[in-house]
Amino acid sequence: MLKVKAGQLDQLGLLFERYNRPLYGFFYRLTSDGNASEDLVQNVFVRIIKYRHTYKGDGKFSTWIFHMARNLFADYYKKEKRLGYKEDVSVTDKYYADNDNAETFKIASEERHLLEKAMRRLSAEKREILVLSKYQGMKYTDIAELLDCSESAVKVRIFRALKELKANYEKLECEVVKP
Repeated sequence: MLKVKAGQLDQLGLLFERYNRPLYGFFYRLTSDGNASEDLVQNVFVRIIKYRHTYKGDGKFSTWIFHMARNLFADYYKKEKRLGYKEDVSVTDKYYADNDNAETFKIASEERHLLEKAMRRLSAEKREILVLSKYQGMKYTDIAELLDCSESAVKVRIFRALKELKANYEKLECEVVKP
């Protein structure tokens, strides 16, 4: 990134190769829209070019880029005023390919569907912190820096989000079991 900041824009391709998939996953888990996620990833890299002068290089680049991604998603969210999710079956199939028998696949698919529904019932803040920690694999210290809070606050937020997610999932499970 320091080379990009210095004007070597050809180096941006390396950053794109390294970060486009994690960013796509981040956006997709927040929007469930493949096309919007691709657009948001592209816009992150447009912003990197536009705001490259703001990169200081004193922290992790991944924290800086995800901070930019969060801001971009906030802008997108405000603009679109979306709370609903759309499922792109081709993307879901690509991420969740399963070679087991049909029954195992069906059970896993139903559980995944319930989990996605339970995630949608969480507030945007709780959903975001779970995506960052569980799906993106970010460390608590990095999330704390990104959210501008303490590491212990991140742990508490994740605990509460997981607790609510579990409750949502169990409610949905009961709804499915009832005739």
